[in-house]
Amino acid sequence: MKTGLRLAIVAAAAFCVFSNSGCNKLMARDQLNKGVAAYKNAKYEQAINNFRRAVELDDSLSNAKLYLATAYAQQYIPGVDSPENLQNANAAIEQYKSVLEHDPKNVNSIKGIAYLYLQMKKFEDAKTYYRKAIDLDQNDPEAYYSVGVIDWTQAYQPRMEERAKLGLKPDEPLKDKKACASLRDGQGPVIQDGMDNLNKALSLRQDYDDAMAYMNLLYREKADRECDEPDQRATDVKTADEWVDKTMDAKKRKSEKSSGANGITLDQKK
Repeated sequence: MKTGLRLAIVAAAAFCVFSNSGCNKLMARDQLNKGVAAYKNAKYEQAINNFRRAVELDDSLSNAKLYLATAYAQQYIPGVDSPENLQNANAAIEQYKSVLEHDPKNVNSIKGIAYLYLQMKKFEDAKTYYRKAIDLDQNDPEAYYSVGVIDWTQAYQPRMEERAKLGLKPDEPLKDKKACASLRDGQGPVIQDGMDNLNKALSLRQDYDDAMAYMNLLYREKADRECDEPDQRATDVKTADEWVDKTMDAKKRKSEKSSGANGITLDQKK
């Protein structure tokens, strides 16, 4: 054994003897490194065990908690309500929240919680955390976009339930004025909030085609609630159609830009 390595081992052993806390920190970092290696190789269960052990050894190791939360989130399957699956989501949220106890401005943890709540269909909780992310970074278009998507979901579901009660066909507009008024009063503010957030996202990212697509959807939500205002309904449908055109144009520009960047230019000169 080389002298340098022998001395290093002796020094580490002495450190552990005289400082149990310091030794735990060294072992925690070792577990963290092993967990990262396992995670990169898609060995998520092994990674979770390593990260969990790292946290047990050193509760102040935020990176271990972040990795542990990410590994749990990786195991979560949206739409599956089995106890084991929900346990993975809740365990991830618990670790993210633990990070926030020591670092309240950790945006990755805030957005991680927001995303999981969104996938779990806990929409108000998701919006709360996306708004926290916006408070910390007001130039993040994706946080505004996410709030807009949630607003559309919260407007779409009640309208579809009402249409089903009335037995309407997909292409048949709402005509029951009482139902329209109820839907307009119930989700009108949500629709406006969604538009405001998507407009903000688009002001920060002009070619945000996904945000444009949801602007189209929100205008259609607004239009279908305007039974007693046919002119306004027609205006909103027209605006929705314009957003469809803008979305297609933006996607086309992106595709052309991508093709140009990846293409091969031949020198035609002889």
